[in-house]
Amino acid sequence: MTDLARPSAPKLSAVLIVHNEAHCLEQCLRSISPVVDEIIVIDSGSTDGTIAIARSFGAHVEVSDWPGFGPQKNHALSRARGEWVLAIDADEHLTPQLADSIREALSSRKPTANGFFIQFLATWCGKPVCFGDWAGKRHLRLFRRGFARFSDDPVHERIIGQPPCATLNGLMIHDTVATEAEAAEKCQRYADLSAPALAAKGRGGLPSSLSHSAWTLMRGFLLKGGFLDGVVGWKVALVCAKGTFLRYRIAGKMRTSSRGSCSSVKEMGFMAVSGLSASSLWVERLSVQGGALLLDCGSADLSVSLCYA
Repeated sequence: MTDLARPSAPKLSAVLIVHNEAHCLEQCLRSISPVVDEIIVIDSGSTDGTIAIARSFGAHVEVSDWPGFGPQKNHALSRARGEWVLAIDADEHLTPQLADSIREALSSRKPTANGFFIQFLATWCGKPVCFGDWAGKRHLRLFRRGFARFSDDPVHERIIGQPPCATLNGLMIHDTVATEAEAAEKCQRYADLSAPALAAKGRGGLPSSLSHSAWTLMRGFLLKGGFLDGVVGWKVALVCAKGTFLRYRIAGKMRTSSRGSCSSVKEMGFMAVSGLSASSLWVERLSVQGGALLLDCGSADLSVSLCYA
């Protein structure tokens, strides 16, 4: 790693979260080592050679439980000591042009920006994706420490930074999926992780899963020109549509399950107040107040008031 602690360049830390990334981590670390002064790696229990690879590049490695993407990345950020932070994932790597652009941006004693956006090029099984939903992305990934943090979202987290921000030259290559099997696994995993947020908003179900997935397919393959990538564009559009379908379908099932559980809990609570059976209770008064159902119940032995929102 290059020493950026000299007065002409602020110190730069790279932060990563990893889990079983031995297949791609070396390429990532090899691309950032000439640029950064410190590498922080937070591992969530890898069972392959991930930790050994990270340490071979001089990374500071810490093993931690998995709290979700956003919280884990904030944990990694809290361990960084550099004035500047480069956020990168294990399946990403810098192009030489981007590495040069980072050096140039931080060579000034007082860069005017607090953060820098980086343009991305995604790949499908090693082939570039130039059109469709995966193309044309840019993300805030280089920022002054203390001026940005990760959102606490358990999945699809983002960096929240303070302006002003600029955009660097060069590309970050994102090897999104190495195999079609990995694409299917990621599709299911991310759907499982993101469905609860949809369900919490009252969204999901079979009709919405069909309509949203159809729109996703049309948007990515036709409107955003995914067809120009040929077979790769079709496969990317399909996996995006499948992910949308699964996300809304799982959210709908969660909502149905939640409603059933709530009904059962309320019925059980009403039927067994202080050990009383339903036959020994009667409703003395029923009223609605502030959106809540109020029941005044009595028995031969006691009177109780119940409120169900």
